[in-house]
Amino acid sequence: MPQDPSPTPVDLLILNGIVLTMDEDLRQYEPGAVAVRGDQIVAVGPREVITARYTAPEVVDATGKVVMPGLINAHTHVPMTLLRGLADDLRLDVWLLGYMMPVEREFVSPEFVRLGTSLAAAELIRSGVTTFVDMYYFEEEVARATAAAGLRAVASQTVLKFPSPDAKSYEEALEYAEDFIRRWKDHPLIIPSVAPHAPYTTTPEILHASARLAAEYDVPLHIHLSETAQEVENMRREHNMPVIPYVKKQGLFEAKVIAAHCVHIDEGEMHTLKHHGAGVAHNPSSNLKLASGIAPVARMLQVGLNVGIGTDGPASNNDLDMFEEVRLTALLAKGATGDPTVVPATTALLMATRMGAQAIHAAHMIGSLEPGKRADIILVDITPLHNAPRFRRDPNGVYAQLVYAAKSTDVTDVLVNGRWLMRDRQLLTVQEDELLAQAADLARRIDAFLIQREQSVLSKLIAIEQATEEESYEVQVKVAITPEQAEEVVRRLHTHPDIDIVYSRHYREYDTYFFFADDHDALRYREDEFIGPDGKVERVRYRLTLIGPSHERAFEGAVLLSRSRYLAQATHSLRFYREYFKPQRELEIVKDRRRWKIRYQDTEFFVNLDRIQKPDLGTFLEIKSRTWSLRDAERKARLITALLRELGLDPAQAVTREYPEMAQAGDGK
Repeated sequence: MPQDPSPTPVDLLILNGIVLTMDEDLRQYEPGAVAVRGDQIVAVGPREVITARYTAPEVVDATGKVVMPGLINAHTHVPMTLLRGLADDLRLDVWLLGYMMPVEREFVSPEFVRLGTSLAAAELIRSGVTTFVDMYYFEEEVARATAAAGLRAVASQTVLKFPSPDAKSYEEALEYAEDFIRRWKDHPLIIPSVAPHAPYTTTPEILHASARLAAEYDVPLHIHLSETAQEVENMRREHNMPVIPYVKKQGLFEAKVIAAHCVHIDEGEMHTLKHHGAGVAHNPSSNLKLASGIAPVARMLQVGLNVGIGTDGPASNNDLDMFEEVRLTALLAKGATGDPTVVPATTALLMATRMGAQAIHAAHMIGSLEPGKRADIILVDITPLHNAPRFRRDPNGVYAQLVYAAKSTDVTDVLVNGRWLMRDRQLLTVQEDELLAQAADLARRIDAFLIQREQSVLSKLIAIEQATEEESYEVQVKVAITPEQAEEVVRRLHTHPDIDIVYSRHYREYDTYFFFADDHDALRYREDEFIGPDGKVERVRYRLTLIGPSHERAFEGAVLLSRSRYLAQATHSLRFYREYFKPQRELEIVKDRRRWKIRYQDTEFFVNLDRIQKPDLGTFLEIKSRTWSLRDAERKARLITALLRELGLDPAQAVTREYPEMAQAGDGK
């Protein structure tokens, strides 16, 4: 009678736990066992079978614990642990463009990224995450810190259409990305990747080039898509199509796409993503916190999309707790659809394990406990008070325990690539105390930077518009006139022998003035509608002007010298500026303006005929000219007085107040 073969030696046996394989058949073993050799899983099955076949120098007793694949965080920005809590309760555009990006331009460096990633690694390990998908700057530093901590990551180098902390141009960012991918492509823990940030922060050229780069090296392409309704509306207005068809047109799906968010996509776009093998990263907490919306996850799953779960960055979540995200994924889908049966606990946990691995194009390595896959394993204690008692009637009950009752603090042990990163809740590869002290010091410096910036409207303006201070001085005069006088002014402008008209314009101007409690400056947001000969709007221009003290000096004839400190194109909405600057009060003025640029006695002037419609202040003639010296200002003041007389008006009737001052004083009809 043949004897049983001797047990095969392996490096590690995990015994007596509730083994959830998360494989295609959702096999469970209780009591179960997992055998590990090197960085791979050798066998999974009932305890008696595994212990009969394998022997190991290290045996871990997992009694009372679930043994399962490590969680996969499908979308995050881990260095932003250092910006956690910096600016909360804001809309996405105000949060990102008003606070995150200005601070990042000032502080992000290789050292910043290493520190933030190391801090995140500790948090990720403690919460049972073994793989994360990152998108940030200096991504090689993310890779280095991640590998040192022993975690697995898809590390995606950001590419933007404007300068970033690690690249002066998108060409430089693409070169950085290619070099990074080439050197890290075969690393056992790091999958390098390229990340064109989003359609609205890139160009068609960047999207095409990023897709070609990812396809050439067979690595994923990581991108934000359809995160907000505003993004989708802008895409439809500018390109007459939704976001997913737009990026398809740019060749994006030539690559293995990881699409973060996809909050505002329809069923046709879902089928497009599925057809091209793209994975979706659902970020429930971040989307709720930034009021971006609730992604139609239940429908995505019905269509057959691979949907993973991400935390997004810890500055917009504000943590990296995947247990929280898995639970919220299940609950949100039920609340959004009104159906408590959609996205059951089993599905939600799959999205954080095997399906998440499929979504990030790494299912051949991770996501389930199966022979040949990497030994990325976590142990979760399900005996604490908040998870008791345990019912055994329903075999799916353990999934519900993990999703609806378990906490990240229940994770006791974490193994990645066959290496222990945490044992009995003790981190083995990251020194928390030292990292926390460094983070606290950086927070003090960022606080000081923002406090200084917040003291000045100008500095806040420059921070978001990426421009420099420019001062503009004007000499000007205003005279209230009747409609009959207005007609006479127009006639004289066109017939006076000493007045040459260079050009004329017709505008409808919508001005919103922001006033601040402790600042002498006012900020004006102007929407200029250019009116054509047929009375229709030909184009629209948006501008910001930071206005200094109204009157720098008065000249004879009530001609005033005034100052506007800064002029810039307004690149954001009025709502954005209102929420970013937080003015103490606002004033709206609407006027119809006819403007002539003229030459009088070899000097250029602007003549404005303004009908102030809101509030109803009446009609004014305004003459102004730019100046650069006191002597020039005095000369032009004399000319303005003479020009008023040439136009049939009395300089003694000039008013010294600006339109906002008149409106606030209640002048007018």
